Amino acid sequence: MTATTTTPTQPGFGERLAAFGRILISPRGAVFLLLAILLVAITVLNPSFAEPDQLVRFIQRVAPIAIVAIGQYFVIVGGEFDLSMGSVVTAQVVIAGNLIGQDASLALPVTALMLAFGALVGLVNGLVVSFLRVPSFIVTLGMMLALLGGVLYWTGGAATGNPADEFRELGRGGIRDLPVIGILPWAVVILAVVLALAIWFSKRPFGRTIIALGDNPVTAAYSGTRTWWVKTSTFILSSLSATVAGILLVGYAGVHPSVGRGYEFTAITAVVLGGVVLGGGRGWVVAAVAGAFALEALFTLLNFAGVPSTYRDAVQGVIIILAVAYAATTFRARRKGRALEASPAGPEQAPEPGPDEAKETVADPASARPAHIPSTQRDDNDTKGGS
Repeated sequence: MTATTTTPTQPGFGERLAAFGRILISPRGAVFLLLAILLVAITVLNPSFAEPDQLVRFIQRVAPIAIVAIGQYFVIVGGEFDLSMGSVVTAQVVIAGNLIGQDASLALPVTALMLAFGALVGLVNGLVVSFLRVPSFIVTLGMMLALLGGVLYWTGGAATGNPADEFRELGRGGIRDLPVIGILPWAVVILAVVLALAIWFSKRPFGRTIIALGDNPVTAAYSGTRTWWVKTSTFILSSLSATVAGILLVGYAGVHPSVGRGYEFTAITAVVLGGVVLGGGRGWVVAAVAGAFALEALFTLLNFAGVPSTYRDAVQGVIIILAVAYAATTFRARRKGRALEASPAGPEQAPEPGPDEAKETVADPASARPAHIPSTQRDDNDTKGGS
């Protein structure tokens, strides 16, 4: 007999189009479809929005919240929450405004101090969650209030400090005299660098360990993972991302105790909108960033449509509920589909056993037992208590 080889057939255009459609309606891909729809709607209401320089300005405006969303992504995909990010942003803005002042030579030392302070906040959050077994929701809520109280005590609740223009250039300056766009803001460049690092880090073994920890912490612990350090590192990354966002916000938002207010909830909304599963284990950092852009695009659309800004919090709450419900429903449907595919065929579909197989077939699968050992027949009363 001659062996025949079969070559796999390439999927047709219809199959590829159907696969692409399934990706777009999945929790991970739906955010990109939503973002495209929102951008088109904004352009219809305000055609000048589609101009290259206006789009770049839009990215500059979203950059701080997108960077915060990247940090929140690692915390959530690792199975925790960080509610202290907004207060970290506020604290870093106040530190920069009051310690740098008009002395540009202090910019680098104060920036190093801000990064160290952000890492310390994340370290404390992670250690308390890991070793004291306090839920991250409570720990970071307490840290949020502690930092906010410290900022209010320092500033008296009023805008104080004005850092040097050289330091503020990171937030409001950029590469100038470029064709088409005119200026490429430093905020856009920093966002691109942070996102590239986040993608690279998420593909490294340590980044995959974070996802594994969020998916099943017991299995991760049995595999030899230092869960306390992995969990703590996510909080450090979160606080460092809030620090970078604070540095950018100093440039064009000024120094005020309310600068970072609500950033933690906006970041959570963006991450959830990007299809990241609350509870950890599933998510894509690019989709989380796309969630930040979609959220800001939605607020921009509401602004152009004349909807009062007081509805912003209500819209955020509805988005969180709908996004979580959609992701949970889709995830359950996929698990059910896999279970049906993995289940054995029914009696009408099962192939009939051959002559040799019929001898070993058990009538009731639930009654299957090891092979019987031949022995002399005994009455039931003799066998009770026997070996």
